[in-house]
Amino acid sequence: MTGSLPPLTLVVGGARSGKSAFAERLITASARPRRYIATAEAWDDEMRDRIARHREDRGAAWTTVEAPLDLAAALAQAHRDEAILVDCATLWLTNHLLADHDLVAESARLVAALAACPAPVVIVSNETGWGIVPDNALARRFRDEQGRLNQRLAAEAALVVTVIAGLPMVLKGQLP
Repeated sequence: MTGSLPPLTLVVGGARSGKSAFAERLITASARPRRYIATAEAWDDEMRDRIARHREDRGAAWTTVEAPLDLAAALAQAHRDEAILVDCATLWLTNHLLADHDLVAESARLVAALAACPAPVVIVSNETGWGIVPDNALARRFRDEQGRLNQRLAAEAALVVTVIAGLPMVLKGQLP
C-alpha cells in the first residue's frame, strides 16, 4: 500500500474487525502529514481509557482534532497536503441521533463537506446490519440510519474496503 489516496475512501466493517488499523495504514502509507478527526465522546472511564490508548498507539505523528458533532467544520480546516482519517462515522451518527438532530440533513452536510475537503479523506464506519434485528425502536432506527449513511458514503467514495477479521477486501476501486 503505497501511493496517492483518492479524494474519499470508505473503510467499513464490524466491531473490532481491524478497520481502524487498516485505515491508519492507508494514511501512513500516503507519506502525507496525518490528521485524525475523532468523533468519540468519553462518557465513562472505559471510553476515556480506550481513547487514551488509541491516541498513544497512533503516536505523535498524528494531529488529533475532536469533532463529535461538527465534522463539516473539522474537514473544512484540513490542509491540502494532509491525509485525513475520520474515525468514525458510526459514533458521529450516534451523537446526532442521541441529540435528536435531523439525520438526513446532517448526513447531507457531511457528504458535502467530504466532497469539498481539500485533502484526501479516509472515513471509517461500522457495518451494523449483519446482526440480529434489534429489540427496540431506537436501536432499529440507528441500524437503519447507519446502513443509509454507509450507502451514501460508498456511493461518493472512489475506494471502498471492507475489513473482516483483519483482512481487507476491496469492494470498489483499487488500493493505492
